[in-house]
Amino acid sequence: MSDNPFAVLTVVVAPAILTNACSVLALGTSNRIARVVDRTRVVLGHIRNEEAGSGLHESWGEQLARLRRRGRLLFTALRAVYAALGAFAACALFSVVGAVGAYYDLAGFGRAIALLALLTGLGAVGALVTGAVVIVAETRLALQTMEQGMDDSLSGRLSKS
Repeated sequence: MSDNPFAVLTVVVAPAILTNACSVLALGTSNRIARVVDRTRVVLGHIRNEEAGSGLHESWGEQLARLRRRGRLLFTALRAVYAALGAFAACALFSVVGAVGAYYDLAGFGRAIALLALLTGLGAVGALVTGAVVIVAETRLALQTMEQGMDDSLSGRLSKS
């Protein structure tokens, strides 16, 4: 590693870039949660105005159940993304500490920190993939809700919302 000054830079920069990517994904996921909360408030307003047992009440109830599921999925995804964010930041720190240890010829220390950085990085990637998979599941649910809303609107079951 001492022969190539860019090797240390690469080891440190990769987790830093992935930390930035996780931050952007966390922001987008937070925005999706806000949209689910806003839509839930709208649906609750419609449900209160409909008679229990009516077709409209049932349709709004189905939409509310999907919104609840979407909210739970998004919170799960956000937790995973935040875990990845923290782990990538820790990985970058471990990489810097390991590089300093290697510079001062602390071979055993450097290897231990390198292993710790590798394990932390692998955990971070796992958390990031988990968050992405959960976001895809939430997107599918959002599309199902949208399609049902369009079908209900076209069939005249729902008033304007």
